[in-house]
Amino acid sequence: MKDLLERCMGLDIHKESVVACIMTGPVDCKAERELRTFGTLSANLQELRRWVEETNCRYIAMESTGIYWQPIYETLEDCFGGDIEMLVVNARHMKNVPGKKTDMRDAEWIATLLRAGLLNGSFIPAKVIRELRHLTRYRKSVISDITSQKNRIEKFLQSSGFRLSSFMSDIFGASGRNVMRYLCQHGKITMEALDGCLKTQTRNRMKEIMSSVNGTLSDHQ
Repeated sequence: MKDLLERCMGLDIHKESVVACIMTGPVDCKAERELRTFGTLSANLQELRRWVEETNCRYIAMESTGIYWQPIYETLEDCFGGDIEMLVVNARHMKNVPGKKTDMRDAEWIATLLRAGLLNGSFIPAKVIRELRHLTRYRKSVISDITSQKNRIEKFLQSSGFRLSSFMSDIFGASGRNVMRYLCQHGKITMEALDGCLKTQTRNRMKEIMSSVNGTLSDHQ
């Protein structure tokens, strides 16, 4: 392998530790190597950052190990005012590159491949885009949970003999929630109570809605 970078670093990331190997030296000579191990707590990652800045290492590669690479990436991505190139590499890609010695540490092998320009990093969007992705994915997850619970309540009402959805387009609207809340508190509902629960156009179908909830919820239900 022909070397292309005079200074680079490989990171072998684990849940509790990060092994870093920095390789320095002219590309036509054998590189000097230094290995250090850091913890994964915030203070430890700041120590790693200081070492990166002290050694003026602007090329770093790491494996995409679960989610453990993310805090390390965010700690280092703004080093040197953002003038740093970091590659997050698929572990399978590195395993498919032949030539690793049996006694070579993973961090050293990553640095060796980076120095030779043999690594292809995954696409990592800018921080503002990553944060937006996180919010939209979380929102999608919350909406999915809400929908799941609504479906569960609807199935429960149907299995208990309440056909509220047959006469209401949305049983989780203001009227539907009022009816369900009253049923949970009292077990059954009267016409007078139903009249106080219904809003706007649903009042036009009061008799039909009353027939759909003409039952009783037990304490268990």
